[in-house]
Amino acid sequence: MLSSEDISFFCVVARSRSLAQAARKMNVTAPAVTQRLRALETRVGVRLLDRSLNGITLTDEGELVLAEGQTIIDAVENLTDQLSDRTNTVRGHLQIVAPYGFGRRHIAPIVDAFSREYHEATVTLHLSDTPTRMVNDNWDIIVHIGELNSPGRLMTTLAPNRRFLVASRDYLKGKPPLRHPHDLADHRCLALRENDEDVTLWRFATAGEEQATIRIAPAMSTNDGEILRDWTLAGLGLAVRSEWDVAAHLASGALVRVLPQWNLPETNIVAFLNTRHNRSKRTSKMLEMLRKGLKPTPWLQAE
Repeated sequence: MLSSEDISFFCVVARSRSLAQAARKMNVTAPAVTQRLRALETRVGVRLLDRSLNGITLTDEGELVLAEGQTIIDAVENLTDQLSDRTNTVRGHLQIVAPYGFGRRHIAPIVDAFSREYHEATVTLHLSDTPTRMVNDNWDIIVHIGELNSPGRLMTTLAPNRRFLVASRDYLKGKPPLRHPHDLADHRCLALRENDEDVTLWRFATAGEEQATIRIAPAMSTNDGEILRDWTLAGLGLAVRSEWDVAAHLASGALVRVLPQWNLPETNIVAFLNTRHNRSKRTSKMLEMLRKGLKPTPWLQAE
């Protein structure tokens, strides 16, 4: 007979690339996971996983346990949420996914405040450079910067966010003048490679609706936004950065806007909601705290 703990355990293992990864998720040792999985398979009388050097693969019986087990977990969570609503208690586990830099600076403090206020709820904050690529269904809220063509997900805007072309004053000294986006061909451009964006294609528009699309040849590129910002501060080139990341540096004069009359597409801060969990009280309360924590927009308070 399978217990609810057995089902939860197996669902974590089944959604992991390896038993070692499953062990890290559960904060136990890999041998402990192996031993428990072996005992589970012995008890049910069938093999649930095939293990190889390339990772783990579910057997047909394992696929059945995962599918039916997740249905049972969802039903238990739904019942818990309904009882919580009646008692006005926030409980259960909340999983949030966010980008590295923004997550560290702005989401982590809000998660901290949530945990302090709602002691019966637990929270996991997972930071990723590709938060919207979560392939499993174990998340409640994904915080994302920018637009995303994802019609199957519920989305709500948390805060506005503009993007600027920026550089340090030291970089601009003695460099060719910048009057039009086409002048970028004479400059060192720095690029951030993240998500699935075409990061070498920069699109500009003026208030008068004049448009310019420029294909840059990056002198340097990285998948880490903090590194890109630091390179820009060090005078290594021009970069397109989110307002949340450079507002304080613009206010201090460490960075300046380049081609300020030319606007880049806005990339608002949004939250994607898992359709299975979006009605839970813990999700609603976290969304409420995210909106309050990002309003007024914290990065504009430096100006």
